[in-house]
Amino acid sequence: MTKPQIWVAAFLAAFILLFILQRVTKKEEAPSRDLSSQMNNQMTEENTTELNGAQLISNFGCTNCHGSDLAGTKMAPALKNLSQHWGKESLLNYLRNPNDFMDEARFKEYREKYPNQIMPPYGNKNIKDLGKIVDYLLQK
Repeated sequence: MTKPQIWVAAFLAAFILLFILQRVTKKEEAPSRDLSSQMNNQMTEENTTELNGAQLISNFGCTNCHGSDLAGTKMAPALKNLSQHWGKESLLNYLRNPNDFMDEARFKEYREKYPNQIMPPYGNKNIKDLGKIVDYLLQK
């Protein structure tokens, strides 16, 4: 055997030895029998996965264009008093595919006021999350 082959064999043997030692010395965790801690962990997991409309708006990036308070910016209009123009179903459909609504007079005005800005479609998002966003926006 050449010297490089000896070194490779030595490193390989050391790696295998360390792997076996790690497996042998690994501690098995006993399952917790404390019901209250399990309930608290479960509630915490539910709280982190269940987001409300405001959090979803932030997560989807709506505040990047419409502003942190949704009062509008130079890039996009305000998202306040939407219930004057939208119902739940129509706003949900708009969020899923904004291009279907671009022929309306209000959107022609928006295109002039906010040139080169495009509302992205959210048809790939969870419909329940979009529903939470719609409910939140219609209450503002």
